[in-house]
Amino acid sequence: MSDTPPDRLSLDPRSPHYDEALISRGVGVRFKGQERTNVVEYCLSEGWIKVVAGKSLDRRGNPLTLTLKGPVEVWFEDVENKTED
Repeated sequence: MSDTPPDRLSLDPRSPHYDEALISRGVGVRFKGQERTNVVEYCLSEGWIKVVAGKSLDRRGNPLTLTLKGPVEVWFEDVENKTED
């Protein structure tokens, strides 16, 4: 596997950008210089992330998400741990 995360990745299994193998490696996301742990989906080339909007649900019972635009940095956490050893 590559040590570079994909351009776009989603935690939603219904999304075409979902990849369980990549998610299991652990993906870290930094948005506007701040590390975020509540990211549901990201896109590096377009510069946005999607985060859950509190406890709100849409009409199908899925969590509502907000799209935030800005600089996005992504890395695999298992690669970061290897460099620290």
